[in-house]
Amino acid sequence: MHIPRAVTAASAAAAAPRFAMYYDQWHTASPTKDQTAGITHVITAFASTTLFTSDPPGTYTPFTDVATLRSQFADGTKVCMAIGGWGDTAGFSVGQKDDASRKLYAKNVASTLDSLGYDCVDVDWEYPGGNGDDYKTNPNSGKTDEIANYALLLQEIKSAIGDKELSIAVPGLERDMIAFTSEQVPKINAAVDVVNVMSYDLMNRRDNQTNHHTSVKGSLNTVDKYISLGMDAAKMNLGFAFYAKWFKTQGECTQPIGCPVVALEDANGGDTGQSSAVTFKEGPTVLSSGKADTDEGGQWFWDSSTSYFWTWDTPDFIAQKFEQIVKARGLGGVMAWSLGEDSSDWTYVKALQTGLATL
Repeated sequence: MHIPRAVTAASAAAAAPRFAMYYDQWHTASPTKDQTAGITHVITAFASTTLFTSDPPGTYTPFTDVATLRSQFADGTKVCMAIGGWGDTAGFSVGQKDDASRKLYAKNVASTLDSLGYDCVDVDWEYPGGNGDDYKTNPNSGKTDEIANYALLLQEIKSAIGDKELSIAVPGLERDMIAFTSEQVPKINAAVDVVNVMSYDLMNRRDNQTNHHTSVKGSLNTVDKYISLGMDAAKMNLGFAFYAKWFKTQGECTQPIGCPVVALEDANGGDTGQSSAVTFKEGPTVLSSGKADTDEGGQWFWDSSTSYFWTWDTPDFIAQKFEQIVKARGLGGVMAWSLGEDSSDWTYVKALQTGLATL
């Protein structure tokens, strides 16, 4: 049977792996189209969650306009608006409450996308059901309604935006997957087009001993957990971090796993300043002194002058993630946070482009 060329081309395009790149307001960049080759989605971060709870909605003014952003990427690259982010959950909590609030929130998201010319929306409600940055002052026990209502809100948003793409950013640690139960994940999966898996920050300030923040094994465990709960692997993008993290240890640290750290957050859950992240753009010199943990698949270094334990990814481990996770689990693509945090020679964008070329 003869298949028209247009049909085969469309099928090939549909099967092409996704390459989503967050572009945040704190780390702007001016790449050329050659440097951004292969990126299929660029996601601006962030619109405030509270903009969409009122009638009429608040006004979102992106830090860069959509037309300007389009000019830095290949024709056909989708430009998406991310809502929320790590500490911003207040509007989501209001929007999810009941049928009327969900419909209003979704209508406002849709109208904002249309008015600004966005192709898609990324719901970056990272911790529905609790464990956000206010988890000690606003406990999870008061957020149990979010567990079931999260999927309902996503359904309303998808219904309101129609053919435009709906993606979500989801937590990497099982302890944070409060709304991602075996009952809820199939509903979440059915409501969305793409799932951006934050397979990084797997060590954070709630931990009391060292661990890799984005190892091969840790990332694979995260992906396997979502698949076991009913998430469609083809909808998932594996997440990559364009930054290193450091945590202050209590003493000498001679291995990457299990060194005691000082108190990284206070009694209210606040940051004690004993841990942080450093972008690859900043290029800390310790990153040239790292050690490869080939068992776990992560790079690390303990700096005796500061007692800082450093953890980050390398192009070699990125290549392993493509083989052992993206290919092995049949994922639909990759994403990274964030474009402006890459090194000046675009080492990590290039590593992802190399990996995608093998798919």
